[in-house]
Parts: sequence; C-alpha cells; structure tokens
Amino acid sequence: MSTQRVFVARLVGCTVFDPAGDRLGRVRDVVVIYRKDDPPRVVGLVVEIPGRRNVFLSIGRVTSIASGQVITTGLINVRRFEQRGGEVRVMTELIGRSVHLQDGSGSAVIEDVAIERDRLGDWQVGQLFLRRPKTSASPFAKGPTTFAQWSDVRDQQVAGQTQSAELLVASYSELKPADLANTLLDLPEERLLEVAEELSDDRLADALEEMPEDEQVHILEALGDERAADVLDAMEPDDAADVLGQLSDVRAEQLLDLMEPEEAEDVRALLEHGPDTAGGLMTTEPIVLSADATVAEALALIRRHELHPALAAAVFVTLPPYETPTGRLLGVVHFQRMLRYPPHERLGAIIDDTVEPVHVSATAAQVARMLASYNLVSLPVIDRAHHLVGSVTVDDVLDYLLPEDWRSHDGSPSSQPGEARR
Repeated sequence: MSTQRVFVARLVGCTVFDPAGDRLGRVRDVVVIYRKDDPPRVVGLVVEIPGRRNVFLSIGRVTSIASGQVITTGLINVRRFEQRGGEVRVMTELIGRSVHLQDGSGSAVIEDVAIERDRLGDWQVGQLFLRRPKTSASPFAKGPTTFAQWSDVRDQQVAGQTQSAELLVASYSELKPADLANTLLDLPEERLLEVAEELSDDRLADALEEMPEDEQVHILEALGDERAADVLDAMEPDDAADVLGQLSDVRAEQLLDLMEPEEAEDVRALLEHGPDTAGGLMTTEPIVLSADATVAEALALIRRHELHPALAAAVFVTLPPYETPTGRLLGVVHFQRMLRYPPHERLGAIIDDTVEPVHVSATAAQVARMLASYNLVSLPVIDRAHHLVGSVTVDDVLDYLLPEDWRSHDGSPSSQPGEARR
C-alpha cells in the first residue's frame, strides 16, 4: 500500500504499532466527515484494541501507513468509540452505497474507497472503486467495474432508503463469532439491524451467542417472528433458552411454536430449570455413544467443524437411548485418553469412572467448584434416575459467574494517559 493512496478494504485488519514496534490493535474502519465542496476528510481510524474494544485513533496521531501496517505516536484514547453527528464510517456506511455518475452514464455501487494524503499531510477520500449494474441475466454474472473521483459521482441515497449490506457482511466473513458480535454492537442501530438481516441464520446465531442477553432480545425482536425462530433454531439450546427466558411467557411460547419441534423440545426442557442451576446452564446436545462404539467412531464425531471445543473434550457413554435424556450414564471418555488407544478399541473398556456427574439441580457455584477441583472443561448432568440429561461446560459457567458487562470490559484502568477524542 502506498503512503499516498490506501484502499480502505485493504487497510481494515492491518496492525497498528507504536513507535517502539509494540502492537496496539487492528484497524476496523475509517471515519470521515463530509465537506460542502471538497471530498470527505478523514478524521481518524476505528481501532480494535485487546479486550475487543473499538476505540478512536485520530488521524493526526498516525505517522505512517505502509506495507500493511499503521504506525502511530503511541497515544490512544482507550474510551470506547462513539460515533458523533456528521461522522461517517467508510466500511459501515459508504461501502455498498449506490451513487450516480455525473457524466450521465448511469449508477454504480461503491465497492471500495481510497483515502489519499495531500501535500499538506491531510487525508481525504480520493478514488472510488465502483461496480456498475450487470448486463447479463446469468445469476453468476457481475457488472463491470470502474474507478471514479468523489467529484465524479452524486450520492443517490434518499432519506429512509436502506443501503445494501452485502459487501459489509462479506468483509466480516473472517471474523470469529465474538469479534463479529463486538463489531455489530459498535454499528449504528439502523445499520446493525440491516446487517443482521443480511447475515445467514447460523452466522447471526453465532454472533448472538456472544452478546449480552438484552442485546440478543433487541435484535431478535427486530427481525420478525419467522426469522427470529429460524435464528433460535440455529443457536445452542442453552443460549436460546437464556434469550427466551428474558421474554414474557406468552412471547416465548409464540417463538417456541414457530421453531423446529426437536429444537423447541430441547429449549423447553432447559426452561424448566432455574438459570443458576446445572440444568439451566447445560446444553442438551453432548456427544453420547454406546459402550460398544469404538475410538474411531468417537473421534469422527469430535472432528465435526460445528462442534464447540468444550463439548469436543469428552464423550459420554450411556445405556440406550442415546439422545438426552438417555439411559443410565456409564461414564466419560476424554479426548486425550482416546488418543492413547487404537481406533478399534471399545469405549466401554476405557471409561473414566472417576468423574462424578452433577445433578440437574446443582447450583452454578457447585458446578464451578467441581470443574476447578478436577481440572475439567465439562461435566455430565444427570437426573434422579442417573439418566444423562445434558452437559455443562466451563464457558457457560464463566458466562454466568462473570459480571454482566464482562464482554465489554478489557480490564484496563478507567483513566490512562492518552489523547482526547480529537
């Protein structure tokens, strides 16, 4: 990337360093303000620092943008970024917007924006990378691309008209669920809901699972009943139960009726237990196998891409049936133990019967002590008849025990040396 012209889509994700070479964070967006007769002026960058917190870095603190990295003076305000009136975020609001070309050749969509440094050292919007409407009826065809200066186009968006969120969603494709959740929560509310509509059910479900419950409820309520039910289907049953537990009984039942019957059944079972019990914290979908199943079969199930790492740490061996609530729990086989045996070894021969299950009514504190005492990441949860009804994992216990605002807290002191917002 040139120090004179940088395309924002390539800048996003670049590492930000201080003058000593220490990593401060990564670029997530560029903030500009419109001007009457000139191209928009760059006022700063949105930078994600440790703790998944997005902060504002004034462009005046940037000394160099080159070779995929940003060098700063080392001073960063650690207060969470809040967009001010008149500010526009390039990735969030400009990319995907439709514009008219001033030469009368039609309209196009902004796919990327270049920022350029003038001779005075100020940064402003320069070239736009545009895509014109496609001319072929093929569903795989794309329209031709072209470059234009800011002065060559006219914004055709009118009040109340929504922008396409497809390009923004594509730019988030590599983000982990926790990072995606944090990024979505930093968007303006209207843009957040627009992007949520564009995300697939599975992707949105992954992001919602990493958000505070009040934000989950807000987004789901804005989606509409049918879509909300589809997203709840894609969520882990315990997370879906947590969300529905925040709603009125009538509203929760409406959404449960729209969900897939099997998924709704699991969620209803979880809602019967208190949120501070093993039954309220557990998932009803652990890996369950018979004693005659082999190590090879167990490892094949653990390899599934969609399986949560904590659930992949062990399989539970029970008598039939093998879906929760199962037959009597026989024991646990840990992943590491399976690696010590040949693929044809029966699970019944390598059961660890020293792991004590927890009763469905056990408190979160009791579960936490069990996990900590025996250095485990998951525990089987049983009913009075010793049937396996689920598995509680360390991440669910931590989520319950930590403060409600832990997702947005980075452990930094409230006041640190740094620059003002501007």
